Amino acid sequence: MTIFKKIIDREIPADIVYEDEQCLAFRDINPQAPTHVLIIPKREIPSLADATASDVPLLGHLLFVARELAVQLQLGGGFRTIINAGPDGGQSVDHLHVHLLGGRTLTWPPG
Repeated sequence: MTIFKKIIDREIPADIVYEDEQCLAFRDINPQAPTHVLIIPKREIPSLADATASDVPLLGHLLFVARELAVQLQLGGGFRTIINAGPDGGQSVDHLHVHLLGGRTLTWPPG
């Protein structure tokens, strides 16, 4: 069981900013920008690399929630969404998640 599943199950507290029947969003405990929210599906998918065609509606929903949160969190100057996949891609928790970052100018390349 991942830490994200424990957050979904309310076994571990989190600063939740959004929840619906498909996903949960909460503030990252190690923020890389003034606003850093993680959006996770309630259905466990280990990584974007493991997603299938049947996951397309859920993947679209996660990105739409990111857009809605960007509005709610007043990121009108811009924001970045990131999905890390696998160890070489920087993924540290084996549960698909979307990073929503904003609140400052974000540079490129990210690192």
